[in-house]
Amino acid sequence: MAVHAAESELKYFRSDYGLADPACGALPGLFDTPGALRWRMPLDPGHATPIVSHGKIFLTAYQKETRELTVLALDEKTGETLWRNGIVVSKVEQTHQIGSPATATPACDGQRVYVFFGSYGLLAFDLAGAKLWEFKAGPFQDEYGAGSSPILFDGKVILNQDHDVDSFLMAIDATSGKPLWRTPRPDAVRSYSTPAVWSHDGREELLVAGALELAGYDPASGKKLWWINGLARIVIPTPVPLGEMVYMASWAPGGDSSARISLGSWETALSKWDENHDGKLSRAEIKDAQVLDRFYRMDLNQDGVLDQKEWDRHAEIFLRAKNSLLAVKPSGAGELPENAVLWKHSRGAPYVSTPVIDRGILYMAKEGGIITKLDLATHELLQEERVPGFGNYFASPVAGDGKVYVSSEPGTVSVIASQPEWKVISSHDFHERIYATPAFGKGCVYIRTEQALYCFQTAP
Repeated sequence: MAVHAAESELKYFRSDYGLADPACGALPGLFDTPGALRWRMPLDPGHATPIVSHGKIFLTAYQKETRELTVLALDEKTGETLWRNGIVVSKVEQTHQIGSPATATPACDGQRVYVFFGSYGLLAFDLAGAKLWEFKAGPFQDEYGAGSSPILFDGKVILNQDHDVDSFLMAIDATSGKPLWRTPRPDAVRSYSTPAVWSHDGREELLVAGALELAGYDPASGKKLWWINGLARIVIPTPVPLGEMVYMASWAPGGDSSARISLGSWETALSKWDENHDGKLSRAEIKDAQVLDRFYRMDLNQDGVLDQKEWDRHAEIFLRAKNSLLAVKPSGAGELPENAVLWKHSRGAPYVSTPVIDRGILYMAKEGGIITKLDLATHELLQEERVPGFGNYFASPVAGDGKVYVSSEPGTVSVIASQPEWKVISSHDFHERIYATPAFGKGCVYIRTEQALYCFQTAP
């Protein structure tokens, strides 16, 4: 009989909900102070968030020149490399131009570390770096690659993959690497949200967010228990559970009420572009940038032309997509009624980053450095302010010791006070791109850039 790790041992993306353990103690708010930088360790590029477990920091990276996917373990105190396990692949899956094959955050249960490299698959290593097993999970039909990270529950590795076709949620035995169950998600199209575990009423559920829909699944069997609509057409943030509530932020281009994208009807499209009158549309026939940008994902059978079924599917998704933060109180089974959404906020929802809740305040960080703060007790907007770092915000905000850390893609990390009043404590420009979410250690914050991993401490 397998011995499952205690819940406190399980580390994966947002397993801590973005909150520092109180045992971390005082955390730095100033990065420029002499003595604040404990160490800096150069790394190959990667978007994976560092995972800290048993005195080690686990990360993944990708070396483009050698096509090497890498798993690393660093010493938590010194940053020195404890082990490095590289996999040279003959072919690397296509990703977004700013994406990476090393996007998914590792997971660790105190006995093994699990890493997911998209279409290469899922691998498990012991804490000394020896490979234990691997599970092939791809290839996926998605030119942007795979972004969702594995999570852990009850001796299982849970993996959700929503792509243009053949989307699924599955559980893999953490000890053996053997699949336990696999649930198809036929209505799901590409999204990159990592699932979350929601504990309520004496039981646990898997929260899975995808295009248009938030759903709850039974982690023992993979059965879909309930669902509710009202999300964006592409969903990247992770659900944030708190007590009986689940907070779900989602945003994608074309989902704002003031700037909606519509594909229009199939009949209208044919009348405008079907030059050879074959009842289908090739890329060469279409004269609309919005459609051409999405041609790959619309062409579900990859035959080079769009038919009515493919067109209508995506037209419906654009029609139903909504951008906002939803405060959901799930209850019952099947499709939940609209009143399961107790309230919503239509501004400030992020495209990529997951919100964080600290001291009764929900923080969202989106493009342009816009920070939205909502009081969860009153549902009121406290502030909508801009921090010094402009550009995209792909890393998620994290909070600890009365501070909230937000990171911009161009490389600025801002620290704001976790309080009702607006206060920027500091802002530091690393001049190195940042995609990974910060992580906490005892008395320190780890910042991963595309060039290095930094450890900052409270200045002595």
